[in-house]
Amino acid sequence: MSTDTEHVEDGTETSILETWREWYHLPVLGVVMLFMVWLRTQAYGRFITDDGTPALAGIDSWYQWRTISWTAENYPRTMPYEVWTGFPSGNYVGQFGTLFDQLIVTAAMIVGLGDPSTETLYAVSLLAIPVMAALVAIPVFYAGRRLGGTIGGIVAVLVLALAKGQFLARSTVGQLDHHVGEVLFMAIAVLAMMVALTVAEREKPIYELVVDGDWDALRTPALYSGLAGLALTLYIWVWPSAVLLIGIFGVFFTVQLCLDYLRGISPDHVAFVGAVSLGVTAVLTALLIERPGSTSSTSFGLLQPLTALLVAAGCVFMAWLARQWNDRDLERAYYPVAVGGLIGAALLVMWLVLPGLFDTIIGNATRRMLPFGGATTDLTIQEATPPEDFFGSVFREFGSAFYTMLAGLAFLAIRPLFDRKLRAEHTLIIVWSLFLISMAATQVRFSYYLLLAVAIVNAAFVAELVRLFDLDLTGSLESLRQVETYQVIVVVLVVLLLFAPLLPPLATATAWSTAENTEPHGSATTWEESNHWLAENTPAPGNYGEPNNADQLDYHGAYSPGDGDYEYPDGSYGVMSWWDYGHLITTQSERIPHSNPFQQNARSSSAYLTAGSEERAELILDGIAAGGSVADKSDAELESLVDGNETDEEIRYVMIDDQMAGGKFSAITRWSGPEYRSYVGNEQYQVGNNTRELPSMNSNYDNTTMASLYLDDATGMEQYRLVHESDEYAIVGSMMVRGTPYPRNSLQLTSSGWNNQTQGIQRQLAAARSNDAVTQLSGIQLWDAHVTSSVKTFERVEGATITGSIDDTSGIDAANATVGTSVELQADTGRTFTYTQQTELAEDGSFEVTVPYATNDALGVDDGHTNSSVEALGNYSVGAVVPGDDGAVQYRGETSVPETAVVNGDTVDVELSELETQEPTEGNETTGNETTGTDETTESSDSESTTDGATTTETAESITPAAVEPAH
Repeated sequence: MSTDTEHVEDGTETSILETWREWYHLPVLGVVMLFMVWLRTQAYGRFITDDGTPALAGIDSWYQWRTISWTAENYPRTMPYEVWTGFPSGNYVGQFGTLFDQLIVTAAMIVGLGDPSTETLYAVSLLAIPVMAALVAIPVFYAGRRLGGTIGGIVAVLVLALAKGQFLARSTVGQLDHHVGEVLFMAIAVLAMMVALTVAEREKPIYELVVDGDWDALRTPALYSGLAGLALTLYIWVWPSAVLLIGIFGVFFTVQLCLDYLRGISPDHVAFVGAVSLGVTAVLTALLIERPGSTSSTSFGLLQPLTALLVAAGCVFMAWLARQWNDRDLERAYYPVAVGGLIGAALLVMWLVLPGLFDTIIGNATRRMLPFGGATTDLTIQEATPPEDFFGSVFREFGSAFYTMLAGLAFLAIRPLFDRKLRAEHTLIIVWSLFLISMAATQVRFSYYLLLAVAIVNAAFVAELVRLFDLDLTGSLESLRQVETYQVIVVVLVVLLLFAPLLPPLATATAWSTAENTEPHGSATTWEESNHWLAENTPAPGNYGEPNNADQLDYHGAYSPGDGDYEYPDGSYGVMSWWDYGHLITTQSERIPHSNPFQQNARSSSAYLTAGSEERAELILDGIAAGGSVADKSDAELESLVDGNETDEEIRYVMIDDQMAGGKFSAITRWSGPEYRSYVGNEQYQVGNNTRELPSMNSNYDNTTMASLYLDDATGMEQYRLVHESDEYAIVGSMMVRGTPYPRNSLQLTSSGWNNQTQGIQRQLAAARSNDAVTQLSGIQLWDAHVTSSVKTFERVEGATITGSIDDTSGIDAANATVGTSVELQADTGRTFTYTQQTELAEDGSFEVTVPYATNDALGVDDGHTNSSVEALGNYSVGAVVPGDDGAVQYRGETSVPETAVVNGDTVDVELSELETQEPTEGNETTGNETTGTDETTESSDSESTTDGATTTETAESITPAAVEPAH
């Protein structure tokens, strides 16, 4: 507020305070925007690294950096098609590579004088997000001002600036994502529509003016309606799924046209706005089409212009129908009923004639806008899950402002009851706000949209209180002298109601403390070492096996898939992991993941990771290469799919981390089944002096491809070898966290490296496993737990076949004997483990066993293969104990396995020598490295290996465990 005085000089009234009262909102708005930028840039230094590599706060931010970098290399174009993800098809990534990227790159071009360096581009990208967040204050202020005057507008921006929830979390430095761009351009689009509606209500365009071509009368409403259509188009250009706002506008126009007709107001005025604005949107979004045949909401296809055209046509139709209703003198009250029936009939026809479009519209409504009917797999996406306690979450984000917003909506809705005009922009805000509330209850991330409604509608709430309590907020001295005590109390109470829950001492977490604690994303940091290793120690895509086609896959190149999927050149390969990590693999290692955070290929990745045998896992990978659906097929169907298929589009590497084997395993199972509970059972464990039944993973989990690779280092497998593990370690197992038992979870060890402390923890957990006992580490109870590297990388190879025979089979029972082989290995972290494999001895005494690890490093990147960081400490030991007439006969041999044999699938011969004759033993057991009488295989990384290769089963000595942090 300001004060007003008079100053008379030379017969002219002037007043500095009058000028201040007229314009004071501008400096206030500027201060608020500066505060918003400062708030979000406090942690800027944490995202600037010494080596110049990006450090970002979100997984999607890494991919946004990829598309921004691509746009900078190909300015002003945005990425048309991405071949560096979604192997072996590539992927259209419509919601990335949009106007959002062009705006950031354009700013970097200006700062960098037309040729920005990588450092300049990165710095501009980091700062662009806080700046965009601050710019949101402008449309919020003016939208709030339209509802509640200047004071209302200021209240709106203060609510926006102090909110500490999703909008703040997604607009701090390091959050390089389009979410803040979505909020900014939605606010602009809604404000533009509010203005266009008000102009139309004032100018009153009608059908006859259009017929007569009276453009002087139509110019102003047409101009503002066209600008509203342009603003909506810009929003869609930033985020193709912004088509949802077209749907919200469609609902609004339906409601408003019905209200106008029922009140005896010509629907032509508002229908004109809808027809022109959505018509402009239809034309402009048609120019953005990149995939003409697509109706996906995440693509620039037919959905956006077609939906806009339907709404525009619907406005024209409803205005025409109102005239026909009048001409036939029908009861006005039945008009909305007829409109509702026609909409229902149109949807029915769409369902019959255009089922794809119908499914897209209904699917997006249930997944994004309505809190029911979403896909089960959406629940595996953290930001797409509904809040567990909606009202609790909105209070944490907005404080009491959410509830005052509801009061503001009520005040707007009941205006006609007090003989006050309910303008079209009021109805728009009511409809829009209700949808935003529904969206925030559907997906937790959409609270960043809800903040717009909370801020803007509180302007209306404040305006109604001013009117109700007759508060004069003009700022004149006379008005201040007349303020009553109760009015001061009302103002104080409103301020406390709106802002006290967001500020100390009531707020335990404030906006500035939340923003100050922003730091690079944990998974990105954990995976960085492994991804950099992958970039430096594997052949470039196109060079695997030495075909020398890497130049056909330029990282910043432009590609088109043609009519189908992209055809990769020979020597290309993919990387299998869970979809969470696809963008990190693309950006940190410049390799091509199979699945990604677009959820592309999530189902096939799930099917592979949960495959119950190596044979099925291989069939799934071959099926992926053949281009078929693999998740729901039997082994026989997969064999039929891959039969005769010859392709070089192979998935060559598999990357698994502790969270995939731990807390994320439940989400992995949802995509392909069976249910998570089929992997969990209750087992008896020793807890102190008592026995207790505790949940633990069962044999179904142990047999999955993921567990066989990650926890067993591919022991017993023929075509997979560990080639790298990160130098950070974690505990994966069952545990009690804050009184809740988790059958599989992970704990991060704060000390890095394979050191004495890590080995001590490993021995402690191994001893507990061997005794089916519960142990304790840093106050957390653990059972069936393993120490393992945070990220492990495996290579898929042909495998070398070791063959041999027992020359003289007379007098021995060859049919009931097995042959075992083993080799000691060491990772570059210093950890050692044993790979074992076994096979049956044929009746003629011959055998063959396929092994994936080589005993030398003959090949590397220059040869089109891998510089493995896992080394053999010696040759393979091969042995068998065969029952004989005169007792068990023991055979032993040793052989080296060249790496060329491993990658090419060659055969290596070994000679077995008879050592001694033993007495027959029950169970057909052997001594040494293999157990031949059961189906069990010797564990490797989890079987008590130490740095010198010795194994131990004794209880570990008293150790001081590292601090651990659960991830679940």
